[in-house]
Amino acid sequence: YAEGYPNHRFYAGCENVDTLENEASETLRKLFGADCAYVQPHSGADANLVAFWSILVHRIQNKEVENLGKKSIDELTPEEYETIRKLMVNQKVMGLSLNSGGHLTHGYRHNVSSKMMQAVLYDVDPKTELLDYDALAKQVLKERPAILLAGYSAYPRRLNFATMRTIADSVGATLVVDMAHFSGLVAGKVFTGEFDPVPYAHIVTSTTHKTLRGPRGGFILCKQEFAETINKGCPLVLGGPLPHVIAAKAIAFKEASSDNFKTYARGIVDNCKALAEALMEKGVRLVTGGTENHLMVLDLTSFGLTGRQAETALREAHLTVNRNAIPFDANGPWYTSGIRLGTAAITTRGMGPVEMKQIAEAIVDILAHTTSALAKDGKPSKAKFHTDPAALQRSQKNVDELLNRFPLYGDLLI
Repeated sequence: YAEGYPNHRFYAGCENVDTLENEASETLRKLFGADCAYVQPHSGADANLVAFWSILVHRIQNKEVENLGKKSIDELTPEEYETIRKLMVNQKVMGLSLNSGGHLTHGYRHNVSSKMMQAVLYDVDPKTELLDYDALAKQVLKERPAILLAGYSAYPRRLNFATMRTIADSVGATLVVDMAHFSGLVAGKVFTGEFDPVPYAHIVTSTTHKTLRGPRGGFILCKQEFAETINKGCPLVLGGPLPHVIAAKAIAFKEASSDNFKTYARGIVDNCKALAEALMEKGVRLVTGGTENHLMVLDLTSFGLTGRQAETALREAHLTVNRNAIPFDANGPWYTSGIRLGTAAITTRGMGPVEMKQIAEAIVDILAHTTSALAKDGKPSKAKFHTDPAALQRSQKNVDELLNRFPLYGDLLI
């Protein structure tokens, strides 16, 4: 066990863990040019929870304790503590709705983020499917949240973090950016200037996998103001760090500091644009009409399919995608009307624009030759489907040939 943080552990004999964690944190801090870095979170969800509670502790709890003339919450009476606790959970957090491409932890009603605080959601514009900063600014002035959360899991465009910071400052809100999906694009210097969240956000959270291409885990970057409370993520939220995962994170951060990683990051975006263009040329509608990052969301309405049907049909064709809601989706988050594609993994395998066209052809071939089956009540099913066997065999053959040209580990014999 190594509960606590470097040089402040609850257990003896953690000097080696201190060295490891310090190395990982400093490498991470330099990679993103942040004031402070915290590498203990086990996931992006953990990182978000630590960020939320650190803000509540630093900006609400600690000030109330000071106003009472006390040094810490340990000196409070039960009644005083309950008053402060209620004050914290009555704060508002504003995040992008799941329907518009946000994440579960951004205030979704079924997630703890909407239960520990009052969650207010903002949406994309119904017509453009883009984030309307003017509309958001008006909503923030009305709601006056303690935390403004920026970030996404299914929004195919960049965010302007300079504008987001201005909006947050208008009501004294803390700006938190969840860059779990695009942290690799920031590390690889593809997202710079106003599209790099680190100079503008008070706190930035992320996973270490996805585009950053490390082990499953999370981390936090923050301004100096929040360093003390963030470092106390254990015991605030976490039970303790996982040193073996922190070691893997340190390696990932060092790899992300290389020129090769910058080439990879640029390749992700170039491939994503190439794949999007190839799909649109074949008549597929993309949410927002394109992409500026590593992902895209396909609207399946014109094919008469749900996301669940398309996901399963493509999987049978040896293409792995995930069903995803489109903005204001009538099919909801389970069946959905869309699928989400990303190019990080295929870029890692060495594929380029030529292969993106081949992948687009395979996807459209399957979608065009898949039809919805009937449910038991005689109505079109949202899950059952039929794919033309010839199209299925054609796709399987083409995909397998493509994968064989770009093996995961060329020298590994199985």
